[in-house]
Parts: sequence; C-alpha cells; structure tokens
Amino acid sequence: MSSLDPTLSELFLAFWRLDNPNVVWVLLGSVLLGASASVIGSFTFLRRRALMGDALAHAALPGVMSAFLLFQTRDPFVMLLGAVTSSFLGYYLIEYLTQHTKIRQDSALAIVLSFFFALGIFQLSLIQQMEIEGKSGLDKILFGQSAAMMPEDIQVLAISAVFILVLVYLSFYKFRLITLDRQYAQTLGVNVKAYDLVLALAIVLSVVIGLQMVGVVLMAAVLLIPVSAARYWSHDLRKILFLCAIFGALAGILSTNISYMAPKMPTGPWMVTVLAGIFLVSLVFAPARGLLPRYLMHRAQAQRVNDENVIRSLYVLGERKNDPKALFEPSSILTVRNMSKEALFKSFKRLIKANDVENRGGTYRLTPNGYEKGAKLTRHHRLWEMYLTEKVNIAPDHVHRDAEKVEHIMTDEMGERLAEELGNPLTDPHGKNIPGGQH
Repeated sequence: MSSLDPTLSELFLAFWRLDNPNVVWVLLGSVLLGASASVIGSFTFLRRRALMGDALAHAALPGVMSAFLLFQTRDPFVMLLGAVTSSFLGYYLIEYLTQHTKIRQDSALAIVLSFFFALGIFQLSLIQQMEIEGKSGLDKILFGQSAAMMPEDIQVLAISAVFILVLVYLSFYKFRLITLDRQYAQTLGVNVKAYDLVLALAIVLSVVIGLQMVGVVLMAAVLLIPVSAARYWSHDLRKILFLCAIFGALAGILSTNISYMAPKMPTGPWMVTVLAGIFLVSLVFAPARGLLPRYLMHRAQAQRVNDENVIRSLYVLGERKNDPKALFEPSSILTVRNMSKEALFKSFKRLIKANDVENRGGTYRLTPNGYEKGAKLTRHHRLWEMYLTEKVNIAPDHVHRDAEKVEHIMTDEMGERLAEELGNPLTDPHGKNIPGGQH
C-alpha cells in the first residue's frame, strides 16, 4: 500500500460520513433486504420448509436469463418480472409434485432446484457466447455484487422490501395462524389457500430482490440464519420477527461497510458471514437456551443436588444416632453417599458459606438452618416412597432410587398435598419416621 492509499480507519470514517450517494443507496438496500428477507424467511423456517427459499432462489435464475434474452435489456422491472415468474413456476411445480405424486417434498425441492439452476446456467453460458449489449455482469447474479447494482436496481429493491415488511405487519395474525396451526385457522374461517399464495408471493419477491446483492447460491442463508439465531433468544413470534429484522439489518450494515473498505470483497458473502457470526454468538451466549448459560445452569443444578445430598446424609446419620448435633467424619458420609471425596469437600465449602453446615476440627454437622433443610428433604423422600408403595404398588425395596430424584424437585406445597392424599403417614415403607417438616 502506497502512502497515498487511504487507511482502513479513513475508509471507515468516509463510509459513515455518507457523502457518497451510491454508498447511501447500497447501504439502504442492504439494510432493507436483510430485514425483509430475514422476517419473511422466518415463516418458511417455522413451517419446516427451510429449503423452499433456496429452491426459489435457484428457480429465479432461468427467469432472469429468459427476460434478458427476450427483451435484451437490464431494466430492473423486466428482470424482476422474469425472476418472479420463474420462481412462481418453480414454487407451483414443487407443490404439484408434493401433492399429486408420490414424490416427497425434499425430493421435489431437490428436483426443481437442480433443474432450474442447470437451465439458468445453460442460458447464461449461451448469453456469454452471443453478441448482445449489456450482458456483462449477468454472471454476478450467482454470488451477488452490490457494486454492480444501479440506482434503479436499489430503488426496486427498496420498494419491494418495504412492501414485504408492510405486508407482514398487516397480515401478521393470518400468517401466524397458517404457519403454526393451519387446522385452527380453517376452523376460524381463514382462507388458508389465499394467504398461502400471498405468503408465497412475499417469499418469492424477497428471494428475487436479493439475487443481485446476495446471489442465487447464498440467498437461502439470509432467509434462514436470522430466525435460527433469533429462536435462541425468544419463543414469542413477535420478538423472533423483530430480532430477525435487527439481525438482518445489522448484517446489511456491516457487510456494506466491509465491502466499501475492501472493494474486492462482495457484500453478499460478507452478509452471510456476519449472520453466521450472529448465529454463533446466539448459540453460545443466548440466555436460557445458549450453550454457555445451559452449561452454567446444569452445573449449578448438579452442585445443588450434591449439596442437598450431603445435607440429607448428615441428617440421616444424626437420625441414626438420635442426635441432630452429632459431628461426623467425611468418611462416615461417604459410607452412605456415593460421591467422590473431592465433590464432598466442594459441597462442604459451599454449605459452610451458606450456613447449612459447620466445621469443627475436620468433623461436620448441620446447623439449625441445615437441619431444617435436611428434615424437609427427608420428608419429601419418604413421602414419595410411601406414594410409590401405596398408590403405584411398587415393592418397598424398589422405591429408593426414584425418591432420590424426586426429593430435589418436590415443593413444600406438593409435599403437603401428597401427605394429605396418603392420610398424613408417620412412617415410610421401611418403618422410618417421616419428619413433620418446618415451614
């Protein structure tokens, strides 16, 4: 790089000054495309038709080439019309093969995708051999190149994207019904076939307008990755669609910025790369469903179970000595509880900090707080043993393992209802006392 070449920081600042009208148009188009495609793609994903967008993108290729051959113009409306016609033909061919033949949907998708794509590549090769003005740049439709787009192309893209977003907003309830519960939608009198057609139009339009920017090959990723990421953050469809729009728009912004700073890097692949990064962040860090929070939750749950097992072991040992304040060596606990010595001392450390156990010169006993917890755990354990024996007719020597699991999840309310149903028993199937519990 020569001293006259701008640095990355200078290019970054130049991009965000938005002095260049072309940059503004491409940025607007990328944001609208990312948002609209991500939102409408959610419905194909939730209907378990994830590859439909991919098939329609490939099906649009021969339509674009046919429109150019017929009219010999790159007018965006002509190209859009050709792509929409071809995609709709592919859509109805998939529907026909699925509904009127023994061909499964995944096979129908593969047939239409491969046939239409092969036909489009054949036409593209034919066009390259012909002496026709304006043919240069048609091959960019395979992988997309926003730099090759004209202002007219961006205008068509922007109008179509806004139309898709407004359509989803106005038809949200109907789209949600036909996507999540078609039978219920029919009982409500919703014209399912009509809304299927409208949804198909929106999907086709979204695919078609993204071809020049993202390309045939990568368009499916823009439709599907945002909803895959958004589902890690929420179960509510409204929130999922909102997050999809945010993720798609963010990918559009970042990919356009990167493409501006490195002109040889096309926008489409970078948009997919950014979306993949968003998906990975969601996969790992999303609350509740992300891998890291789930790992931490499972670890905390395992630690809680270990701690409660130690508490109940000390309670049972004290019960055997008829002395709730008795001190016990760690080895005594390991005789009644199958756990490693390392896990035992880690539990001791947490329980001492929680004021459930106290250490007296290397021997341990329950504090009043720990004794209350131990009595409650033991009560739940023995009540469940009684329930399995009395109500399920399981032999007393086969109920301990199940009770070991249930004692950690049973609430006080559940315990009292269980005791009431059993007639408030005083002993378990083994003749051991059932603690009254302290609440």
